[in-house]
Amino acid sequence: MTARDTETREPRLTYRERFDEVDATLASVMDRWSIPALRGALGIVFVWFGGLKVLGVSPAADLVAATVYVVPAALFVPVLGVWEVLIGLCLLYRPLTRAGLLLLALQLPGTFLPLVLLPEVVYVTFPYALTVEGQYIIKNLVIIAAALVIGSTVRDDS
Repeated sequence: MTARDTETREPRLTYRERFDEVDATLASVMDRWSIPALRGALGIVFVWFGGLKVLGVSPAADLVAATVYVVPAALFVPVLGVWEVLIGLCLLYRPLTRAGLLLLALQLPGTFLPLVLLPEVVYVTFPYALTVEGQYIIKNLVIIAAALVIGSTVRDDS
């Protein structure tokens, strides 16, 4: 190896520099795809869960029926399912995001009613040990957070 070879060679990257390059690339990819992925995932969940209610095969139908006893379950559960499908479709089609978020904001408070109206169904030990139904309800906190993130992007041009 000559002196000229060492002058033209690029310096070796340290492990830290390599890590920083990979980290920057991954962060850039996540920045680009995180909101569309979140919007898509949330939309699919609402279309899927709502569709199950419309088709009469939702495992949550009994819980919904027990919570909303002022309207016949045979009517309310499918209507709620259509509502949820609409939320999902609106979230999947970006120009309708605001409408989807409005429908979601109107629907979500009702999902927490069983915590108050049906404590025997949602708690093994009040207030911290949840049944599967209780866990199903509490996961809606993640949906609220996802809706806030998606809502923060409605004024973006991209």
